[in-house]
Amino acid sequence: MYEYITGLVAEATPTYAVIEAAGVGYFINISLKTYSDIEHQKESKLYVHFIVREDQQTLFGFSTKLERELFRQLISVSGVGGNTARMILSTYTPKELQSIIASENAVLLKNVKGLGLKTAQKIIVDLSGKMLELGASDLMMPEIATEANNAIFDEALAALSMLGFQKAASDKALKAIFKENPNIAVEEAIRSALKRL
Repeated sequence: MYEYITGLVAEATPTYAVIEAAGVGYFINISLKTYSDIEHQKESKLYVHFIVREDQQTLFGFSTKLERELFRQLISVSGVGGNTARMILSTYTPKELQSIIASENAVLLKNVKGLGLKTAQKIIVDLSGKMLELGASDLMMPEIATEANNAIFDEALAALSMLGFQKAASDKALKAIFKENPNIAVEEAIRSALKRL
């Protein structure tokens, strides 16, 4: 129904963005990759996927067509909903996800929060042949300008809390990550923590 929404970034968090277009604020669920692409922008263009259920209507938005296509492939798998697909795309970059599915690495895929081994295997069985068909030219991810370590740590911790993780466990995981890589960007810190929690 909708192809994309272009407008002012009224609000951007690691899990959703509010894009104002023609006087209407659209609440759009996003992945960490999309968040990293738009967090410092005043205006943005998000390619959207609109899901209608009996009890709700939900918009998911992506900074690239490739990420949206991966999302659509994921939700075509029985048992994978929009939020699970977004969690997968928040844990792995599109390039990593394509590689995991193409190499049929179910063990790595099941590291995503809320994804069991059976569902991971089903995703791989259903999608392994389709990954190679998707173009890889749209995979480069812009670097995030690093700020003070404390600010990045706090933002990563807040994002993990919004995703439903316990603060103590998130804090412990992030401290270990920052010890290994003190200059890590916020998105990478969150992604690394998602793989450990």
